[in-house]
Amino acid sequence: MRENNSFLNGQVALVTGAGRGIGAAIARRLAALEATVILCGRTRSHLESTAAFISPSAGRCDIAECDVTNLAAVEQLARHVETSHGRVDVLVNNAGIGGFGGPLHQLSPESWDQVLNTNLRGVYYAIRAFAPMMMRVQSGHIINISSLAGKNALPNGAAYAASKWGLNGLTYSVAEELRGNNIRVSVVCPGSVDTSLGPHTGKDPRKMLQADDVAHAVEMLLKQAPQSFISEVLLRPTQKP
Repeated sequence: MRENNSFLNGQVALVTGAGRGIGAAIARRLAALEATVILCGRTRSHLESTAAFISPSAGRCDIAECDVTNLAAVEQLARHVETSHGRVDVLVNNAGIGGFGGPLHQLSPESWDQVLNTNLRGVYYAIRAFAPMMMRVQSGHIINISSLAGKNALPNGAAYAASKWGLNGLTYSVAEELRGNNIRVSVVCPGSVDTSLGPHTGKDPRKMLQADDVAHAVEMLLKQAPQSFISEVLLRPTQKP
């Protein structure tokens, strides 16, 4: 992997769910590579906390409140990005929520909709809004943050698993649609990460993946040589937590 701290200088990266956890770590990593990073999320105070940890000597950041489940809001964000920045080179679809409330037959339809709308529909909206900007310049990276729950059974988390299995399938399909436009679409599937998203009862946080581990995988994908394409990263802790 090329060691170049200014690798993304002059480029614009948008990270959804950038207010905390994995999204905040990814945003900080892209800023350290000197990208202009657009921090997207629903809660401004969380986004401001992320922005406070981005060094002024790195790439600048732009805070954008946006609910990815709202198509009009995502389309408005795309117009803002085009007007203010003129481009988007990297789209990281990280916004997501958990759904670990028990067996599926006890899950309310409202909870099902909330999980699927955020984890899957939100990615569709973002790609729908931002891919055309990349297609116009025949260049770009789309990285979707999924989960190993999109590869394995997850009892008492069926809605979450369904959203991530769906996200994986969406990623593979969109990658084929956009390859001809020189746009790489990849998915990162981490195991348990030490964040507030999911239940970690009985797990040793010292052995769990950290948010920066996922950010490192994103950096690795961005630094691939132009002729190569890693479509999927499965990320596991060295020791089972």
